Amino acid sequence: MMNSNPTLITFAIYLVAMFAIGWLGYRATNNLSDYILGGRSLGSFVTALSAGASDMSGWLLMGLPAAVFLHGISEAWIAIGLTLGAWLNWRFVAGRLRVYTEKCSNALTLPEYFSRRFEDDNNILRIVTAVVILVFFTLYCASGVVAGARLFENMFGFSYQSALWIGALATIAYVLIGGFLAVSWTDTIQASLMFTALLMVPLMVIYDNGGVSTSLAFVESVKPSALQLVGNLNAVAIISLLGWGLGYFGQPHILVRFMAAESVNSIPAARRISMTWMILCLVGAVAVGFFGMVYFSNHPDQALVVNANPETVFIEASKLLFNPWLAGMFLAAILAAVMSTLSCQLLVCSSALTEDIYKTFLRKNATQRELVWIGRVMVLVISIIAIWLATNPESKVLKMVSYAWAGFGAAFGPVVLLSLLWSRINKSGALAGIIVGALTVLIWKQFEWFGLYEIIPGFIFSGVAAIIVSLLSAAPSDTMQITHEEYNQAFNDAA
Repeated sequence: MMNSNPTLITFAIYLVAMFAIGWLGYRATNNLSDYILGGRSLGSFVTALSAGASDMSGWLLMGLPAAVFLHGISEAWIAIGLTLGAWLNWRFVAGRLRVYTEKCSNALTLPEYFSRRFEDDNNILRIVTAVVILVFFTLYCASGVVAGARLFENMFGFSYQSALWIGALATIAYVLIGGFLAVSWTDTIQASLMFTALLMVPLMVIYDNGGVSTSLAFVESVKPSALQLVGNLNAVAIISLLGWGLGYFGQPHILVRFMAAESVNSIPAARRISMTWMILCLVGAVAVGFFGMVYFSNHPDQALVVNANPETVFIEASKLLFNPWLAGMFLAAILAAVMSTLSCQLLVCSSALTEDIYKTFLRKNATQRELVWIGRVMVLVISIIAIWLATNPESKVLKMVSYAWAGFGAAFGPVVLLSLLWSRINKSGALAGIIVGALTVLIWKQFEWFGLYEIIPGFIFSGVAAIIVSLLSAAPSDTMQITHEEYNQAFNDAA
């Protein structure tokens, strides 16, 4: 068994560094804009890596390798779908959203953007958007807590319940203190750590297997279907895996990174950096699962833990193939993936409660200092609910993520795209799109009709509802049309 002392020291150094950054973020936070959007000051590099890290949660190092380990290379369809979706999101949403949110009175959150974009004077759209965020993000946060608990449980032999609290508190602390700046700065470091781990671990697994050709020959002899990109998947299954890419257009924790970029001119460079990072990380995650099949087949005595829980394939490979100091650093990458996504999700939930509910309905004249502290309290509240949801030790990371991902993608994705690309969409259409998308996901998930991933019907029905209701109701006001024209002109001038 790997000596845990070097790993403990590595983890301790990593956590101290994250808390130190949290303290620096605290020193740089003067108002609510700083706390939830960093004062729109992120450069290309930080924007790119923080967007990637907040996107690729613990499922990248646990859920995806496990799926490939169990079923083979056919599970890579999800990586293909995500890559296409992410590129389209950077290409058609990032720069436009950065410009439009500034035109909409410097909107700080997605609910606030919708409210001002569609002149939602009675705040119905803001409320519905905030509720959808809270419902699905609480589940999303719970998935991050589960991933962190699995790591500490496996690494140090803690009980699941103890590991649950330790992993959650490690993240909550620096979000509570530092806000958006701390989250973005730590995301950049964590993205670099994830990249290094997903480069080194699969290379070492391949080396131990005797090389790529030897590994492929072994898989072909014992499980030839694992080498087939289609494998045992039917058309519906492939479409469902590719459908993950639709989720990008509606993920608040990713969209907020676009809103926080220092200018629209920084987006193209950020896109290139982010996509390079993402593709290499996805390839690494798929390689860990695929070549891990060979490695653990050759080491049956060491395969008991992985066979019992395939989501530990990256963890076990790191522990067995590297000395404790390096293994500790690579395993900290899992904690980095968990912390980067969970921290951003907590912050988005906090901003929805603080900016869109507390300030809008309860304390319109609240001071900036008061709002920052309310935001911190809301982080704590959401964290406690997420921990409670994650108390079931049978929870699976990828399953929880897929549900929340579908909810956001279907509810917000079509409305975000239409709000940026179609001047005719109005408040009624946006409201219909959000409600229909969210309800479709919630209902479809219960019945799993045709085995189709719920994001696909949810996205389609949401978009259709938004378009039809917009066309059947009154056209947008003159001021809304003028603002849209100004946004288009500003974006085109910057492009």
